[in-house]
Amino acid sequence: MKNCLECEKTINGRSDKKFCNDSCRNSFNNRQNTASNIYVRNVNTLLRKNRKILQNLLPKSGKTSISEKTLKVLGFNFEYFTHVYETKNGNTYKFCYEFGYLNIDKGVLMLVKKS
Repeated sequence: MKNCLECEKTINGRSDKKFCNDSCRNSFNNRQNTASNIYVRNVNTLLRKNRKILQNLLPKSGKTSISEKTLKVLGFNFEYFTHVYETKNGNTYKFCYEFGYLNIDKGVLMLVKKS
């Protein structure tokens, strides 16, 4: 006789069953994955916030310059971005999905949208 890994009730049925029902299986797996899911959820929240800030500041023309301080005041976190793009000229853009920025001068950034 085997017991359910979640509720420890006796399991009836196949010999390789680990859980008594789908609810116990889901509860067990959700609890196992909680720690990693919390970290991923927090990073995704920060990335979405950064993206929204860039999106709201960027005009329809597609480019603008802004101070680094302004982004910090709005809650932009410079440690989180989705990818980096380096041009042939050696300029390094950091992107949050399709919105990015380039450090063009000390404390001044150019915001762009990837087309």
